[in-house]
Amino acid sequence: MESELDTVVIQPSRLGRGVFARIILEPGECVGFIEGRTISDPAYRSRYAINLGHGHFLEPDEPFSCLNHSCVPNCKIYYEDPGDDRPAELLWVEALTAIQPGEELTIDYEWSADFAIPCACGSSRCRGWVVAEYEVEKLVAGRV
Repeated sequence: MESELDTVVIQPSRLGRGVFARIILEPGECVGFIEGRTISDPAYRSRYAINLGHGHFLEPDEPFSCLNHSCVPNCKIYYEDPGDDRPAELLWVEALTAIQPGEELTIDYEWSADFAIPCACGSSRCRGWVVAEYEVEKLVAGRV
């Protein structure tokens, strides 16, 4: 399935489906803007939702709903926080490294230890868990 963006395409990956570069992407380059459905419910849980803070979450539309996790990602999600308990309205994916056409785009999900699952990213610096780097100690110490 192809996305509407000129920069990326959804293709099969070793983890199911993933987002792959169509063009060369340079560090700091905006890959695309994330759109989707905003949920205003502090108790909302989903493996794909992006926490916007203040009890708001975004269920992203394709292609960015297919971004896979890596402990050593080549992209990051950024957003402008409007403050005042309002959800972020502008989110985008930005390249952290140079990315070649055909290379899979990945992000660090940075989940809390409460939601950690075993990681299958395959990176040489894999933490073993899909979890924020600063939360790994909680898992190792069994404090979850």
